[in-house]
Amino acid sequence: MTADDRLAVQQIATQAALSVRGVAELPPSLGQSLAAAATRVRHAFGSPVPSPQAGIRTERDPRSGGWTVEVRCALHEGRRTVDVARDVHDRVRTAVSEQMARRGAAAPVTVSVTVTRIILAQGARHR
Repeated sequence: MTADDRLAVQQIATQAALSVRGVAELPPSLGQSLAAAATRVRHAFGSPVPSPQAGIRTERDPRSGGWTVEVRCALHEGRRTVDVARDVHDRVRTAVSEQMARRGAAAPVTVSVTVTRIILAQGARHR
């Protein structure tokens, strides 16, 4: 596996996840955030915006050639969380599987989705 393969899978997974209605963003994990803070100089005007792929982690099994994709997402309120998570799972899995098949590298794709938070509409009160 090359870095290009990993980046391609991350980009495909990012596009697929962000295309799901109800997904607000793909926030970085705590480890990614801490690593970024430790290696970057903070700008006087605020922290840099994380890349869209920040909420996607990919790993390839060298034996099977299969991919494991972990998606962390923040959601807008208004849809059931389980429905959005299921849609993210299905779209990411399908998109990565289809792309790998087009490249002649068809292999199993395992996707896990973690919802990190739900963003309330402005003016909404928490009950």
